[in-house]
Amino acid sequence: MNGWKNQLYYGDNLQILREYVTSESIDLIYLDPPFNSKATYNVLFDEQNGTKSKAQIIAFDDTWHWNQEAEESYYETIKNEPKKLADLLEAFRMFLGQNDMMAYLTMMAPRLLELYRVLKPTGSIYLHCDPTASHYLKLLMDAVFGQKNFQNEIIWCYKSGGATKKRFGRKHDILFFYSKNPDSKTFNTQKEKSYMMHKYGFAKSNFQEDEKGQYSWVIMKDWWELPSVGSADKQRLGYPTQKPEKLLERIIKASSNKGDIILDPFCGCGTTISVAEQLSRRWIGIDITYLAINLIKNRLHDTYVHEFISKLSDYEVIGDPKDLNSAYALANESRYQFEWWALGLVDARPANDQKKGADAGIDGHIIFFDDNSGKSKRVIIQVKSGKVNVSHVRDLKGVMERERSPIAALLTLEEPTKPMLTEAAVTGFYEPEFFPNKRYPRFQIITIEKLLSGEKLKYPEFSLATFKKAKKKTKDKAKQTKIF
Repeated sequence: MNGWKNQLYYGDNLQILREYVTSESIDLIYLDPPFNSKATYNVLFDEQNGTKSKAQIIAFDDTWHWNQEAEESYYETIKNEPKKLADLLEAFRMFLGQNDMMAYLTMMAPRLLELYRVLKPTGSIYLHCDPTASHYLKLLMDAVFGQKNFQNEIIWCYKSGGATKKRFGRKHDILFFYSKNPDSKTFNTQKEKSYMMHKYGFAKSNFQEDEKGQYSWVIMKDWWELPSVGSADKQRLGYPTQKPEKLLERIIKASSNKGDIILDPFCGCGTTISVAEQLSRRWIGIDITYLAINLIKNRLHDTYVHEFISKLSDYEVIGDPKDLNSAYALANESRYQFEWWALGLVDARPANDQKKGADAGIDGHIIFFDDNSGKSKRVIIQVKSGKVNVSHVRDLKGVMERERSPIAALLTLEEPTKPMLTEAAVTGFYEPEFFPNKRYPRFQIITIEKLLSGEKLKYPEFSLATFKKAKKKTKDKAKQTKIF
């Protein structure tokens, strides 16, 4: 299959798996399905009447709710899927009732079936979860993948802030490792330092030397002590569910080879994708928010595109608007997703996630530096998907003055009126003190159509610091295998 491009999909992973990913085409799957484990445990089991609006996982709001969508998914699974899985879901519902936990399991069941379908006979899957739902998820995995294909329950231990005197500190996650066929699975044995040598510094005489005079390592155990991504970690990109790269390195090295295809159907900030790229694997990532898609695009660029050369493999983004009609369709589907997508067109960072008013009239911003003071400046941005008029310009100018922003931009789906253009023009120009020959319109109105055609915002782009930069890396020197 020559001409393979890595793939980053925007949309519901169930639909994308069914429509775009062929059977037995994936070598390794890692998934960390979002779940609101920080909620009060009892709240997750409260009965719900199913009349709430359709659930969507948007950005960091990772709670699944029992509603009409969950009800429909439940009956579809009971009606059409294997009896073992249907019986298990019925038993779950009898035990749990209609609540967030049941909604989560109901939504996961058909997705796990699709992941089983796309996995190669030599492939493996690692499902990442915490103890809140791990016992239920393991039963689902047994029903879909089969008990005999269970390989390991891996315990990831980490240190982090926060503790309570009411119980032992909760400082571990769980990964369920299953294979499609235990006799033919890809598995590369991983080694680690002896726990006793690593922790207690036992004398070297307690360990056997190899022929090079070095002390042997032992086969890796099923509990891993790795640091989480803390607030001060250089890896941290501001995504609260971000996992450490070392965790994904272990999984990818153990259960895949160079050139294999790695799938992450809940790819979030893209750790799986970035590590797969680093290790010369091909990859497919899926996420339901443009916030994640934009973050991943920036992460890949910052990590693998150096000043004069790109180490980034070819990839394509699928599911995002490519023309004006599809932009209108996205705006009609979800104004929040449209807003995040539009901000991505200018490499801006969202200012308020999904709650309007959090930044008082600012939808996004771009941070830049244009002098040697070390003090940053902001381009403030507002996105409009509906009708616009001169009042929108005047309102944003007020925000601009309040925030003392040198430049403001209005991104609009509709064409601006002549009074809007006049009001913007009289705002004048911003001239950086250290670059007297440069000047930028202080108020800019750009339509989505022009952005899709390649027009850019005008501002001092040097030392751009919109997203936190991912650390630059050099990929594995071995050439990536092309089997497509």
